[in-house]
Amino acid sequence: TLQWETLGRQFVEYEQVAPFLIPEEQQRRLLDFLPLFLKAWEQSAGVIVFPNIQLLASEVSKLLTKEIKRNLNGKPAEEARLALEQLLRQKGEAEDGCLLLKSVYLLSQTDLRTMWNIIGSGLPAALMQCLYLFFTFPLKETRDDGEASEDDTQTQEMLVKIMLNMYREEQAVEELLAADKLQSLIIATASLWDQCSHLWKVPTGRVLRTISKAQTKNSIVYLQAVDCIKIAIQNLFKLADTLPACDVCEAASIVLCFVKDSYPVSSALLTEFENNDGYQLLLKILLRCEGLQQNEGDPYLDEILDMLTCLTTCGKTELKVSGNIVHPQLPHFDFQQTRSSGMTVKNLQAFQVLQSIFQKSNDQHLCGRILTAIGTIWAWDTVNFFLLEWTLQPINQFTDIIHFKPHPVQVQFFRLVESIVLDLSYVPHEILKKVQYLIKENVVPFCTLTALRCLLSMTKKDVLFSDIFRDSGLLGLLLALLRKQAKILRKSAGTHLPGLEEGTEKELNAVMLKMVAALTVGSVRNTVVLKDYGMVPYIKIFLDDECYRSATLSILEQLSVINYEEYMSIVIGALCSSTQGELHLKLDLLKSLLRILESPKSHAAFRTCSGFNGLLSLLSDMEGALQDPPSGLWAAVGQNCVLELVFYTLQGITAALHLDPVNSNFFQKNGLFEKMAEDLSSLGCFWTQGEWQLPLSLEKTRTFAEFLDAAFCSSEPFPMWLKNCIWILNFLDHMVKGTLHLESYFKERKPEMAEASRHDQEGPQAQEEHSDDYDDKSSVSFSCRWEMRDCAIVHPGAVCVMMRLLPKLYKEGHAQLSQEIQCAVVDHIQSLVKSEKSRQVMCGSGLLSTIITSCQGALRDESHPLHLPLTRVFEKLASQAIEPDVLR
Repeated sequence: TLQWETLGRQFVEYEQVAPFLIPEEQQRRLLDFLPLFLKAWEQSAGVIVFPNIQLLASEVSKLLTKEIKRNLNGKPAEEARLALEQLLRQKGEAEDGCLLLKSVYLLSQTDLRTMWNIIGSGLPAALMQCLYLFFTFPLKETRDDGEASEDDTQTQEMLVKIMLNMYREEQAVEELLAADKLQSLIIATASLWDQCSHLWKVPTGRVLRTISKAQTKNSIVYLQAVDCIKIAIQNLFKLADTLPACDVCEAASIVLCFVKDSYPVSSALLTEFENNDGYQLLLKILLRCEGLQQNEGDPYLDEILDMLTCLTTCGKTELKVSGNIVHPQLPHFDFQQTRSSGMTVKNLQAFQVLQSIFQKSNDQHLCGRILTAIGTIWAWDTVNFFLLEWTLQPINQFTDIIHFKPHPVQVQFFRLVESIVLDLSYVPHEILKKVQYLIKENVVPFCTLTALRCLLSMTKKDVLFSDIFRDSGLLGLLLALLRKQAKILRKSAGTHLPGLEEGTEKELNAVMLKMVAALTVGSVRNTVVLKDYGMVPYIKIFLDDECYRSATLSILEQLSVINYEEYMSIVIGALCSSTQGELHLKLDLLKSLLRILESPKSHAAFRTCSGFNGLLSLLSDMEGALQDPPSGLWAAVGQNCVLELVFYTLQGITAALHLDPVNSNFFQKNGLFEKMAEDLSSLGCFWTQGEWQLPLSLEKTRTFAEFLDAAFCSSEPFPMWLKNCIWILNFLDHMVKGTLHLESYFKERKPEMAEASRHDQEGPQAQEEHSDDYDDKSSVSFSCRWEMRDCAIVHPGAVCVMMRLLPKLYKEGHAQLSQEIQCAVVDHIQSLVKSEKSRQVMCGSGLLSTIITSCQGALRDESHPLHLPLTRVFEKLASQAIEPDVLR
């Protein structure tokens, strides 16, 4: 602060004596003061505390202006350029110019009032003259590498910063009009770009863009009066034929800035631009940008495209168009509400340049930027879509040529088409007809695939598209194409045909199936069309390929709405005909079956189509699948996948029995519970090798719930055979209560799931431990909480199955553990018959004889460990006995 106070007093003294000094002495005193000023600034970390800073700025700026004019006066251009270089150079015999420049540089960054004093000194015009000379007359002496020295670079940075700070102000732009160098510099950029100083190209562009943003009415009148834009366009037309495309873009972007930025003030420069073929110039330049290497000239190319996009909204009058809204439209679409006071298109000439570029070019970057520009215009005001489509029809016309464009452009285009529906809530019927024709012709499969994905996204938006695409013939077209592909698949019959079903073609088939599935969801009429086309036999051919299966099952599930029997016949038939290794096919079919069985109306069709026998045959086919260790084909499958198949099979049976007395009676009367017990016992985890002995006493006893917790949720080592047995008993327990079809233990697979990982071999607990790296391949999610609710027995036959499996809960070498789990299961069954309602169901089922037969050995032998708990079970049933003789 003391230093600044001292400087302040010195400057006051200078002010007092200055009027009495000769100019040379006055100048010398000011120059002597400036080093002290700069030193104080450096020592105070750039903070200036100087009361007379405006006057100082005025004095220093006037002196710098005077020195510039003195060095330019009467000299030829090249000599004047060299003189300026020496004046402003950091090092040399005379450093006065550098001292003045640095002082003005610092002062120009202080405040607005100080800046006004600098502008009033005449410096804006003087520096514009300097910039013109630096740009148009490059020095011949450069370093060997063609780069400027560090000092020259610092000088350039200070000069440019001063100009940028000044020319942001309209007052500075007005000051330029007194000289003739502004229009000269603009024209020079348009005519001498290949001859100018390389080091001054970018700085000159920055300065002129800053001036452009601060244009005033007077500056526009001045540029128009000297035909600045007209001459610049004429010169650019010449450069466009000779210069590299990126250089022409850089030069043209400067001229276009003045046209675009002046429009809010006056339309004069835009009119001059249009009257002198400005749009034709831009089209010529932009088309020359085809094939530019990535990032080469991109900033200036993108700048031109952005400015051209802005020019589409520059016009004197609003466009008035009256389009014909084709119906049907989405329920919430209202064209009147789309009108707003935003930025609407008023300049079709500017937009035609964008449209012509897309039509004439196949360059990925150019075409992509045009589509981005169109999306931007739509975002400015939703009415712009209608203004353009009802006049120039860009999207309509682009659809005819989109298959010629690079793949990324095709993807971007169809996303834009999709946004018409998703964002504007408008159905563009004419465009959709052309897209449909594109799909029909299938000239470029990738383009067809992308177009179909676009329509699929629309179809999911609203059910209205199910009617639109049926009436337009798209549904029939897809069915015909799928019939053709199904015949090819059937002929191949598992053999690999070279080039068949590969890459894009296979994806196309998958998307066609998804599209048909989307069109039939919720549309009985479309499902009837599919059936009337005779497509059902062909659709089911796609079940064998996993990438087609999800959509195929969705179509078949829609078929069930009009014919449950046909659906059941197909799915159950596919289950029964599937091979032992087609595990994923079976799982997908069972999950589909479960979705349909949610409707009680499907239960009768399931029974009449041999659904129960079909599902039980799946269990029969898994004989030995849960052996420990696994062998044969099952070793590669993984025991969790086997458990998953058992789970969904039992779920399907439970769902078909749920609240259906006819199916329940059928299942029981035909001895299917006994068949189920037999099939489950053959899985490989239950004992099937004759008699065994149990110890007469137990070291410890655990409940069934504690066994569940110990097996799956603790670190206690448990043999694999017992874990598998407990899983199956857990499934059966939920089946007893009629809730198995509501449970969910296994995560959904991805359709493209690969082979079961190593964790499949390690059991449910291991999968829990590896949940992070295991992803979702048949992952088991088990809850350790065992809910001991007083649940009524819904399916007593499942109790019969549990009792039949009871003697088979044994493994050599695990006698103590075997007896313990048997006792736990019997105690659990005892808890199931605790309620009066449960006992009534059990005694009324007619299954007591079967249950007693499976336990008669333990019941007759009073020394048997299970004798007492089993006796208690039957004692509880005695009060409700409908078959007392049997009980006796």
